[in-house]
Amino acid sequence: MTTSAPVSLDAALASFDDLWSPRIVTRVNDYDVRIAKVAGEFVWHAHDDTDEFFLVLDGELTIALRLPADGGRESAVTLRRGDVFVVPRGTEHRPSSADGASILMFEPTGTVNTGDHEGDVPEHITRTTGSALAG
Repeated sequence: MTTSAPVSLDAALASFDDLWSPRIVTRVNDYDVRIAKVAGEFVWHAHDDTDEFFLVLDGELTIALRLPADGGRESAVTLRRGDVFVVPRGTEHRPSSADGASILMFEPTGTVNTGDHEGDVPEHITRTTGSALAG
């Protein structure tokens, strides 16, 4: 999916409206570079085999965490435009955005966005390994 032309993240984000449904904008080695529009709450989940990188492109994203080293005690980080954060592998987390945000993530190709979450997901969330950008 790598291209010889630059990808405009603004244009890519303008090409879809779905929330919590990441689009793959390019690949770096065995990693997807995904963008998503988010609003409301995601589901609690973990990725046992990979860290998860978040960059906020617009808006504000809060990531609630349940840290295994703290006995599962909950904490949270709030990211604003231009902030990055890495959720360590195996850490249960739940992203959310009260007013909506646009984010960029690096994840190994084939990583399911809902991680180890086994239950149903709310209607506003798409369980996916990412979709190609239209066009």
